[in-house]
Amino acid sequence: MRTILHVDMDAFYASIEERDHPELKGQPIIVGGRAESRGVVSAANYAARKFGVHSAMPMKTARSLCPHAHYFPVRMKDYAAVSHTLQQIFQRFTPLVEPLSLDEAFLDVTGSELLFGTGAEIARTIKREVQETLHLIASVGVAPNKFLAKIASDADKPDGLVIVAPDRIHDFLDPLPISRIWGIGKVATRRFNQLGIQTVAQLRALEPKLLTELFGEQGAHLWKLAQGLDERPVVPERQAKSISRETTFSRDVTDLEILKSVLIELVEDVARRLRKNQLRGKTIQLKIRYDDFSTFTRASTIAQPTDITRDIQGAALQMLEHRLPARRLSIRLIGVGVSGFDQSAVQQRSLFDEEDQQKHSRLDQIKDQIADRFGMDSLKRGNRIINDARDESAEAD
Repeated sequence: MRTILHVDMDAFYASIEERDHPELKGQPIIVGGRAESRGVVSAANYAARKFGVHSAMPMKTARSLCPHAHYFPVRMKDYAAVSHTLQQIFQRFTPLVEPLSLDEAFLDVTGSELLFGTGAEIARTIKREVQETLHLIASVGVAPNKFLAKIASDADKPDGLVIVAPDRIHDFLDPLPISRIWGIGKVATRRFNQLGIQTVAQLRALEPKLLTELFGEQGAHLWKLAQGLDERPVVPERQAKSISRETTFSRDVTDLEILKSVLIELVEDVARRLRKNQLRGKTIQLKIRYDDFSTFTRASTIAQPTDITRDIQGAALQMLEHRLPARRLSIRLIGVGVSGFDQSAVQQRSLFDEEDQQKHSRLDQIKDQIADRFGMDSLKRGNRIINDARDESAEAD
């Protein structure tokens, strides 16, 4: 039986701004892009969320909902530095750390319990060290698998610690609404409600065959989750077969431009992680989940392995714009990943890369250095600057 922790920082970007501006404690804080360039909300603290502000919301909408909030640009340099310290804290307890983003990670502490105590004790120690070292709050879920740990970390925010004992899995899951199951959005919830299914306990009692008829291959996966089953291991990033990043929207997104903006941010993060781990991949994948639980994965394989942001972004945007199903756009989740790693390509890149590729590779390296020092928004690619200018000129629409 494994012991898995999911550590999730509470309103990470906004909490850092609140920490660094103590005079604003308790007031609404929103972090994101510029409203005049169709920017979106990256983070909102709990005071701002009371006004309906959420991540991926257009900044213009956020300002109309909460005009008295304090607005901050994304300071990626500072957030990344905090995240680096956070990862160092995790590594003190186990080498099996799987980062999901700057502010959350899975930890497998099964082999660490003789040294540091039970999973619950390790979780309390991590929360205390995060508070004392970073002056930030983390919520932690402790459970026998990743799925349960992830739900547990979100069950009592902020500053939560929820422990799911192996013999209490059904007690924990059964009262929850079915929307807490990964991937079940508004449309799928309505379909279940029409069948009289509202809780995980009722979902768990269904025959797997019925779920397969309703949701295809995903139906069997839903049934397993309702039982509390999840066999995925915690995989450190350097050992992963792919590097990916995805985000689930708190509200379904129907605006293609917002999806593009979010996708570009995800690509930037994935590309930087590839370069950090000295990995290059040939296959770029786009993952889309609609509001009815339909999930589509598109893949594009390029001629040479790459870690170049331009290559990954171009393939991902092309799939988003031209390879989605012909249906109403209402997206619950979007993600991008790179796989098909070739370590030899890293060593031989200067011999085989074309001059244009070398130029963009150097550009990425410089951009990484500038982002580490001054933040992600301090340097933009030419097409993004042009798009910002276009957006500003079209702001009257």
